[in-house]
Amino acid sequence: MSAGTSTNTNHPGRWWHRLGDGRIQCDLCPRDCRLYEGQRGACFVRQREGDAMVLTTYGRSSGFCIDPVEKKPLNHFYPGSSILSFGTAGCNLACKFCQNWDISKSREMDTLMDAASPLAIAQAAKRTGARSVAFTYNDPVIFAEYAMDTADACHELGIATVAVTAGYIGTGARREFFAKMDAANVDLKGFTDEFYVKLCGAHLAPVLDTLVYLKHETSCWFELTTLLIPGKNDSPAEIEAMTRWIVRELGPDVPLHLTAFHPDYKMTDLAATPAATLERSREIALAEGIRHVYTGNVHDRTGGTTFCPGCAKPLIVRDWHEILDYGLGDEGACRHCGTTIPGRFERFDGAFGARRIPIRMTAAA
Repeated sequence: MSAGTSTNTNHPGRWWHRLGDGRIQCDLCPRDCRLYEGQRGACFVRQREGDAMVLTTYGRSSGFCIDPVEKKPLNHFYPGSSILSFGTAGCNLACKFCQNWDISKSREMDTLMDAASPLAIAQAAKRTGARSVAFTYNDPVIFAEYAMDTADACHELGIATVAVTAGYIGTGARREFFAKMDAANVDLKGFTDEFYVKLCGAHLAPVLDTLVYLKHETSCWFELTTLLIPGKNDSPAEIEAMTRWIVRELGPDVPLHLTAFHPDYKMTDLAATPAATLERSREIALAEGIRHVYTGNVHDRTGGTTFCPGCAKPLIVRDWHEILDYGLGDEGACRHCGTTIPGRFERFDGAFGARRIPIRMTAAA
């Protein structure tokens, strides 16, 4: 089927197999949902239809916006550029603290008001000057077929692609999915299996496996985000353990974003993350050897700035999602000492800024 023409909502699904008891098993993610006719998986958007799996949200979105790439957050992927962002509905995790719960937990397909083919999305990105397209708001793993077809259309027009994901994906799908992605921001939600089981309805190990795979088996640029929740995953001991693992398994150059929780969804009884927790956790991560550690969801110029690991000078000064000063050459080298900063960089002609521009599009461009 053409990546540029289909907007059918029930699109043939991939990564499943038949079982001997009459069910079919979805192999997209570690949940291994086993379905009889008409049943949907835990993500809600993958359904058994007849003797096959379908994706029910192909070609339909909860909305499209042009954002700064720093909002994903990605600080080392074409800084200052704009990115066309969209998502669908549903999620394969069950995070009680979900910050996009109205989209990711949606069971109403009528909320998906914007229809667009992969080609239409790529053309809209080109038309609006977006450097890349982000699959975000809910996890693109569950709409992988739509995201991958869109990635193909984007690459034909020179547009990069970004997955904002929890990394909860099966081994077979993982290989094919990330082969289409130029960059990813992966939520490392905590660093204990207890946290994942109790607050996310998932497990830690598959996420760590995805991160190791990304580092050692792909050319996909990726950054990490951990939402620090008071009393749940923000202890100094857990931050130390997590950042030691990152340095040991992924290396010191993977950027880490430590972001502030605000009460939402099923965790409205907790207070927002204090700025002091973010600052303390950032210092721990730096002390453990991670070279680029950022704070998010707060105004913190120091925590938003990219510093040169060679001469320690500030190279990209940010406040929130706004770039205030830029001190890198076209290839990402420090203009002071020549140290190369890890990431994807090109000529910087000014920043898109902190704007958020909603756009509407039709299914065919």
